[in-house]
Amino acid sequence: MMCQNVLLISIKPEYAKLIFDGKKTVELRRIRTRLEKGDLVLVYVSSPLKSLVGYFEVEGTEIKQLPSELNDFWKQVKDKSGINRKQFLDYYQGALLGVGIFIRNPQKFTNPIHLEVIKKDIEKFRPPQSYKYLDVTEIEMFQSIVNENFLSQPKQLTLNL
Repeated sequence: MMCQNVLLISIKPEYAKLIFDGKKTVELRRIRTRLEKGDLVLVYVSSPLKSLVGYFEVEGTEIKQLPSELNDFWKQVKDKSGINRKQFLDYYQGALLGVGIFIRNPQKFTNPIHLEVIKKDIEKFRPPQSYKYLDVTEIEMFQSIVNENFLSQPKQLTLNL
């Protein structure tokens, strides 16, 4: 797999479950990302689970200007987002951008890694409020912690820092 970016993203437990069950194929955000097709997203599930549980590939992204494109955006993601229209409207209330990260090939780690275990190996680790781009060193540390090679050749990663 060749990718430009590796993103660590925090997701609520109920939405992470839908992603890994294949029922949610777009992750919605209010902040622009520089993700492109083929990039990798590591999924950290927030409280109460507080664990790194898996990853997915980016199928593509969609960025919409809000509020002018809100209805078009809803039509595009309504069957893929895992939320209803009211939740969608509440989430994007006052937002200037609507961002959809389209999901391909979600993979759960054999053994999810709890926050306390991560902090033993990466002392300064703090789960991102929304998301964080990882550098090659961080990617290698996470691969070591989960003991799975989710990115076959991290040395070939081209970072856009």
